[in-house]
Amino acid sequence: MTNEQLKELEDKLWDSANSLRAYGGIKAADYAVPVLGLIFLKFADNKYSDYEPQILDEYVKGKGSRMERSIEEIALAACGFYLPEHARFKHLLNLPGKVSMAKALDEAMSDIEKYQDAKFQGVLPTAAYYEIEKKRADILPQLLKTFSDIPQDASGDVFGKIYEYFLGKFAHSEGQKGGEFFTPTSVVRFIVEVIEPYSGKLYDPACGSGGMFVQSATFLKRTKHDLNDIYVCGQEFMGETVRLAKMNLMVNNLRGEITEVNSYEADPYDSFGKFDYVMANPPFNVKSVKEATVQNDQRFYHYGLPKNKGKKDDKITDANYLWISLFATSLNEKGRAGFVMANSASDARNSEYEIRKKIVDSGIVDCMVSMPSNMFFTVTLPATLWFFDKAKINTDRKDKILFIDARNVYRQIDRAHREWTEEQQQNLAAIVRLYRGETKRYLGLIDSYLKQANDSLQAIVPRRKELETQLETLVNGLKKYAEQSKEKLTPAKRKKLDEANFFSELANFKSAEARTLTDAIKPLKHALDETPEDNQSQSEAAGFLANVLKQEQYQWEALKADSDILIPLWKQADEDLKLKNDKGWTENGLNRAGKAIEEAIQGYTTTREETGYWLENMEWLQKRFPNAQYEDITGLSKAASREEYAEEQDYSLNAGRYVGVETEDDRISEKDFKIRLEALHSSFFQLTSDARELELLIADNYNKMLL
Repeated sequence: MTNEQLKELEDKLWDSANSLRAYGGIKAADYAVPVLGLIFLKFADNKYSDYEPQILDEYVKGKGSRMERSIEEIALAACGFYLPEHARFKHLLNLPGKVSMAKALDEAMSDIEKYQDAKFQGVLPTAAYYEIEKKRADILPQLLKTFSDIPQDASGDVFGKIYEYFLGKFAHSEGQKGGEFFTPTSVVRFIVEVIEPYSGKLYDPACGSGGMFVQSATFLKRTKHDLNDIYVCGQEFMGETVRLAKMNLMVNNLRGEITEVNSYEADPYDSFGKFDYVMANPPFNVKSVKEATVQNDQRFYHYGLPKNKGKKDDKITDANYLWISLFATSLNEKGRAGFVMANSASDARNSEYEIRKKIVDSGIVDCMVSMPSNMFFTVTLPATLWFFDKAKINTDRKDKILFIDARNVYRQIDRAHREWTEEQQQNLAAIVRLYRGETKRYLGLIDSYLKQANDSLQAIVPRRKELETQLETLVNGLKKYAEQSKEKLTPAKRKKLDEANFFSELANFKSAEARTLTDAIKPLKHALDETPEDNQSQSEAAGFLANVLKQEQYQWEALKADSDILIPLWKQADEDLKLKNDKGWTENGLNRAGKAIEEAIQGYTTTREETGYWLENMEWLQKRFPNAQYEDITGLSKAASREEYAEEQDYSLNAGRYVGVETEDDRISEKDFKIRLEALHSSFFQLTSDARELELLIADNYNKMLL
């Protein structure tokens, strides 16, 4: 299944499921878990169907012998679970209308879990289906029919992506509450790219629905590593979210466990110094944690507790630095951590400052990345990504910290939300890798962009030829039909065409000539195949591709000029020249000529834009790092020395203090500018509204104090 097909399927499934939710008057919060349970059920059915011949064969061979095993035992060993007949998707789809679908799903889910390990029991939804059925009895059967559209040969990867897609949609629907269980995928993917969890134990003490773990699995697959090389350990406070996370692990075939605990109070994995990787998006600015809860726990007191001096109340000032300490102390001697944190933590004072100073002086802070605002469902304000690397203290980066200000790097999704594209994630990660001295990996990324740009470029010529053919077919067809029908026109039609100079414009039409002609584009064999990781060759290849694309722009301008003349002529001919029931119109290829040209233009434009996209990503990196080596870039990145971050900036970890301000125009498109302006206006409107509410609240409190 291609990415385009998967996206089409995801959108179709979501639109159908979401319309049923609205149809039944059900809140997204009450709908998410049962719907995700049905996705899991379809995944289980697909996977079990793949293993079923093997399971049955082994069962038949051993039956009646000393080696006989139950079919359930064989299924668990081969597939990971046993799927009884009444839990099969086809069986449920074909239930008679009088049968309660909620009861059937309850029994199916319960019997699947009956054979699972204890840690995966009580995960699948059951009671929730009765609540949906009470609203409307026809919703559950229609939901099953919707998810039956997932192809029978869809793999676990496909289900993982569909599951993640639905989690994101539900989180978006839930707004503030949705952010409790879902961190935007693009943020998680960037964290994974930086800490690179290839093998070992991965820990998330605020794991939500397990997105950090899933993206780690995706990273392993993409880099051709074995999924069994990692074992994940998650902690989550909300029971419903724990079930989502456990289902997520099962769908993505991940080894590990999720525990329902409060991470301030419990340490089920004995985490101190234990983990190879830590990833998390913890709750920000929590002020309700009691000092007594954490004061004797080395996970939190190792660097000091965030406690106001002189105050005797049993209260932590802010839990941000409890989380930061937890992430740092959970790493083993070579561990890496990547996590989201409120911006305020980068410059916090008092006891937080003392903790930050100790952590920085330990040498484990590797990189700090300032993020754009509006990247999360929970808050509009920007956050910061922190990265620790305990092995860094044994490298030449021991007394350096890389600061990246990525606040202006994003794609606007809608007025209120932004994301990092996959290439923006890769480009930012490439800066980190250059800083670490991994030049070969940087060149490998450029090489991949070159090859994708070249592949797109090869598709341009046939797309252009198709447009040229359609335009030629149109002009020839119009001329021929005009000649055939000219004498058959009514006086009124003839007069209308003459007044519009239709016949003279058609007769005098001449194709525009492009300023530069490119009849063929040869693949860049030398630059792309023989020396793909040579910086000079890559730069030359990128320049060549950019010039060819520019020439293709000239071709487009000429063809656009032709279509701007011919399409109006065709429309007028369709209205005033075409004779009723005349087969000649169709025989001359004029019945769908306008549609055919529109499709050809779309294909040609899309291919050119795709080529340009890869070239823009190359240029973004090559312009900033022309020698394929790390260097400080004003407004973007700075590798700060100990003198700079400790003495000059007094342990501030705010990237803006180090990178400076880029004065060069950002060259955004008019469309992007309008989107950004709308986003700023929306944000301004919200802040103004909040300010008014706060003003009224202050006035009300003031009046109450005087009474």
